Amino acid sequence: MRNSVREQRTHRGLSQAELAAALGVSRQTVISIENGRYLPSLPLAFTIARFFDMTVDKMFEPDEETGT
Repeated sequence: MRNSVREQRTHRGLSQAELAAALGVSRQTVISIENGRYLPSLPLAFTIARFFDMTVDKMFEPDEETGT
C-alpha cells in the first residue's frame, strides 16, 4: 500500500511531531505510517485523510501489483 502522508506533511511544512500532535498519535506512529511499516486503523486513516482534506482512497492507495 502506498500512502501520501509524508508528501502531504512536507507540502504543508509540518514536522512529524506537529502532525503526530494534530492527530493525537505518537511521532513514532507517524514515522511508521510514512515508511509503510504500519497500516493505520480505519478511524485513524479517516482522521489523516480529513486532516489533509483528502479521501481515504486517495490518501492510501493500494499497490497496483499486489492489490494491498
